[in-house]
Amino acid sequence: MVSATVEVEALEVSLDRTPILQGVDLSVSAGEWVNVVGPNGAGKTTLLRALLGLVAFDGKVRIDGLSSQRRSVRAQYLAYVPQSPVIPQGMLVGDYVLLGRTPHRGIFAAETATDCRIAAEVLERLDLGGFEDRAVQSLSGGERQRTVLARALAQQSPILVLDEPTTALDLGHQQDVLDLVDGLRRERNLTVIATLHDLTLAARYGDRVAILSEGRVAACGRPEGVLTVESIARHFGAHVRVLRDCDGPVIVPTATTTAHTTNAVHAGRGTAQNGDHS
Repeated sequence: MVSATVEVEALEVSLDRTPILQGVDLSVSAGEWVNVVGPNGAGKTTLLRALLGLVAFDGKVRIDGLSSQRRSVRAQYLAYVPQSPVIPQGMLVGDYVLLGRTPHRGIFAAETATDCRIAAEVLERLDLGGFEDRAVQSLSGGERQRTVLARALAQQSPILVLDEPTTALDLGHQQDVLDLVDGLRRERNLTVIATLHDLTLAARYGDRVAILSEGRVAACGRPEGVLTVESIARHFGAHVRVLRDCDGPVIVPTATTTAHTTNAVHAGRGTAQNGDHS
């Protein structure tokens, strides 16, 4: 599979006349994995939707040097795993994954033997072999997430766009999904752009982290240089400790100074009251 680059320049998006993204610049190299993080409402999903041509925008988005305004470019280069996919009631796993082949055969054309072979290979690769005739709604959370990923991979696009791929998954399934994406990225030289809520996962998977804040990319680089105590306090309003190990930063929430002070005051009052009653 041929990898591809993504270049975003001076991207601006407004929704209901409210500015969401204001001058976003971001470059992703071929075969690179970049995680986009930021506080709620920062515009992370809107950024992905702009890449996919799902919202109107000003500025430039180039996919392997070509304008993303061309629908054929988006269909050829971008595969999308949404945060909350809409799956029709009763849809079977095999049929759902075959939808990923639509850009190669058209909406109304019947699937070919090649389409079926690729879908079957992807399902087998994701440990979903034999699931073709099961309803998607009958699957566990982890199985359903892998099914959605299988549809995207069946598209055989060089760029994988993931919007909170670990939402509603327990820790084990989070690791399974991200390990799988990482393995496939290295195997197929995929370019990956993902939004992640968990900063530790964002630090441990991928090459770079971009912090989206107040409609702009406030910082972008290696996780250890971007996810610092100071930057997390500034952009997330969170008090944390950042621990270091061989796999990357570990972000640990801590009590705020106010909380410490309040606890100390309550403790002092409790001691005084106890003394009054003794």
